[in-house]
Amino acid sequence: MSTWRNLHDHPELWQRYFVREKVIRAIRSYFEKEKFHEIETPILIARPPAESYLDVFETKLLDRKRHAIPAYLSTSPEVPLKKLMVAGLGNCFAITKSFRNMETHSRIHNPEFTILEWYRVGADYTDIMKECGRLFTYIGLQYQWERITVAAAFKKYAGVNFDLFFDHAPEIAQKKGYTLNERTTWEELYHQIFLNEVEPNLGQGKTATILYEFPASLAALARKKEGDPRFAERFEVYAGGLELADAYSELTDPVEQEARFKKEMTKIQRLGKTVYDYDHDFIEALKLGLPTCSGIAVGVDRLVMLAAGVKDIADILFFPAAEEFDII
Repeated sequence: MSTWRNLHDHPELWQRYFVREKVIRAIRSYFEKEKFHEIETPILIARPPAESYLDVFETKLLDRKRHAIPAYLSTSPEVPLKKLMVAGLGNCFAITKSFRNMETHSRIHNPEFTILEWYRVGADYTDIMKECGRLFTYIGLQYQWERITVAAAFKKYAGVNFDLFFDHAPEIAQKKGYTLNERTTWEELYHQIFLNEVEPNLGQGKTATILYEFPASLAALARKKEGDPRFAERFEVYAGGLELADAYSELTDPVEQEARFKKEMTKIQRLGKTVYDYDHDFIEALKLGLPTCSGIAVGVDRLVMLAAGVKDIADILFFPAAEEFDII
């Protein structure tokens, strides 16, 4: 049954859907109090961020002569916000629609979703960890917070010594019974163990989990950890059994960022995904100088799910993609 028809027949359901406006109103109130600038970023873009784990939506922009120009739907507002920070914007946030392809048949994904991103100048990822807790409380989400590194989580929940996993991932995964071949990458082995054995234990009950210090190869735009460049200053937030946020101390080195983008583009091509050029203008911006900062992306729809007490993202969306496109 269509959501609009369900609402027509069961008007008591409106209150669940109105939780979204309360959550977004609270987010804006928090950042207004913190004197952040709210920025509108483009949804139709020329070059998505080079991140191989994403699948992009590709389209065409027609000029007045009907010449086709490759175009894409934005996967996040990150790069536009950082360009403005180079220009001197300062602390900022955006609440916008973003799009990621191949995110169907899931109770926690929708190809079109609402994202919150904010950036604080002069901060690192530990500062954003604290601010995340403050924002959650401001919205009305009360949790006990815990922090655990990726290495410690692999040891605790999967019995894997991460120091050994860096160099012996195939042997470790094979002993655990995972399927692999000569083309299986280190990242694929990581995700098999993480998704099956580690992630289900994070953010359970009344505890919100901050999982931090990810492998550097899984953080294309994050600064590497000082003293151990195998890891990046990146963290994710889990609560209510949901991954809610992804954050890091921002990489400001244009040479390293361009090298990472090129590596990601090679991965995108190898995986058979939509190939596009990375944003050269962003590299030029970094050459001018991105201030030391840290930022975070938060799934607003999942925050709404928590606040509304539902388990399926379709239950807080007026027009979920599965309904719009008749996806069963």
